[in-house]
Amino acid sequence: MRIRRAITIGALLLMSVSLTACGDDSDAGDNDGDGKSSASTGSGKGGGGSETASTELPEASDMATLAYFLNEHASCLDLKAGAEYDDSNYADTDPAWGEESMTQDPAWGIKERAVCMDKYNDANTLLLLSDMKKFQTSIKERNYSSILIGKDFAVDPGDAQTIQELKTSGLKTLHCSAEHPIPSGYKQEPALVAGCVLTDYYDD
Repeated sequence: MRIRRAITIGALLLMSVSLTACGDDSDAGDNDGDGKSSASTGSGKGGGGSETASTELPEASDMATLAYFLNEHASCLDLKAGAEYDDSNYADTDPAWGEESMTQDPAWGIKERAVCMDKYNDANTLLLLSDMKKFQTSIKERNYSSILIGKDFAVDPGDAQTIQELKTSGLKTLHCSAEHPIPSGYKQEPALVAGCVLTDYYDD
């Protein structure tokens, strides 16, 4: 009886050791060396979805800074105050965007207007803004288009070549036309006025 009992106890001990070893093997597949789970998890973003990230727009505190910015990406030569350019012979054949009276109209939110020539001898109009929302509202109400927007300024490029050069500048187009939808694949961010967006699609 003692021999049979000893054999039975020995068999039970062997089974216990075997089961413990199996349990350790299964746990090893779920943990890495420091005890943390090695299974990868999703980042929380849908694989097929898209996100609209807010872009930090370029800013300029004065016309000299704005002209320097344009020269970094395109060209801005012979900078003149808007009124001076409007009175020059250049304005007869290549008028600048807008009118100098806009700076006196609070509805536009324009602090200063200036003009410089690009290297193709076309006029770029530079606008420092005191109120971006008022400016965007006036643009929409008057159905203006192809205005490039910074954080506190706007630019009307002289020609298609300059527009192409500014595509990498970080400026966005203010787009308010439902009749001309933006092609797919371009970023669209809410503008400050309903019905308009800021986009990296340059309609040149």
